[in-house]
Amino acid sequence: MKLAPLATTALGLAAAALAFPAGAQEIATSTPERDGHFNGPYIQAFGGLSTRGNDGGDSLRFDTDGDGRYDNTVNTAAGDNAFSPGFCNGRARGATPADGCRSDRDGAEYGVRFGYDKRMGNFVVGGLVEGVKSEAKDATSGFSTTPASYVIQRKLDYGLSGRVRAGYTPNGGALFYVTGGGGVAKIDHDFLTTNTANSFDPQRNNRLAWGWQAGGGAEIMVTNKVSLGLEYLYNRYSDNKYNVEVGQGTAPATNPFLIDSGSTSIKGSNKNFDYHSLRATVGYRF
Repeated sequence: MKLAPLATTALGLAAAALAFPAGAQEIATSTPERDGHFNGPYIQAFGGLSTRGNDGGDSLRFDTDGDGRYDNTVNTAAGDNAFSPGFCNGRARGATPADGCRSDRDGAEYGVRFGYDKRMGNFVVGGLVEGVKSEAKDATSGFSTTPASYVIQRKLDYGLSGRVRAGYTPNGGALFYVTGGGGVAKIDHDFLTTNTANSFDPQRNNRLAWGWQAGGGAEIMVTNKVSLGLEYLYNRYSDNKYNVEVGQGTAPATNPFLIDSGSTSIKGSNKNFDYHSLRATVGYRF
């Protein structure tokens, strides 16, 4: 994970959150107004950053015998491992490991949510539905002895989720909460390679994936209708269906991808697409 920028952002969010109670004391000081905070329906827009971890140990996996198990080694006609140059966590910059790999990319995210809260004294419970779009990218690369590189890259096109949240409000003004739930996301995939001999046919591309979210945040009422907030979420989606079928193309029958069964299927080793969300929110309560 890219710790330095993530830690800096997290510290900034924490400092801002600590300032919320003081700010909350300065607004809506009358008891009737404060008693109406965080109760009923609301709409919020949000924007922020999706941060990806550097997935240590990621690699490409191979099914050379067609049994669907992705537990094979791609070997040359001489019996040597055709992928002995290794793998990297990111997008290959060229055909060999010496060319390096570009790290997974963080990206902006933004969206909108609708929710409903029920306040009971100083405690608040509620639920929300949310739509989000993210620009974060995750990639895994492998290098063959040809030499050639092979990259599987993915990004979240959009996500739809439903979550519950529960929190505490010090007599109105500010709310501190935890939240969690499930959702579905459309994850787009790309395959890139410097191999110009074999044919490559992506399978099950751009499918919907199920997942879950958990996190917490703080929200302050700047008027009796308008709120500002800060939020962190951890997101994980199950994404293990995408694969690439490698065929003969113009390669000879002794090509490593063809020796066992005439073709090979490739997929990434990481079955999950996960990322961290750091967000600012602005909301209106009806």
